[in-house]
Amino acid sequence: MKKTTINVTFSTEKIDALTFHMEKKDAKLQTELTETIQKLYEKYVPQATREYIDDKVARDSLTKDKTGKLAVSVPEESRAADS
Repeated sequence: MKKTTINVTFSTEKIDALTFHMEKKDAKLQTELTETIQKLYEKYVPQATREYIDDKVARDSLTKDKTGKLAVSVPEESRAADS
């Protein structure tokens, strides 16, 4: 799945304090932010759209080979008919 980077501007001092206190609780800022954006996605993107995207991502990942190129699979019946 293709990923996009999001940049957020926030006070350096506040980030330092946040990460300091999160580390005490074995929490990771990146993990928390990822979970938060997932919740926003689920809140605002309609269920039907999420299902469509999930299905598309699943199909795309199944058809990609190890080089990242799309692989086209031809059913046995089609190959036999072409011969």
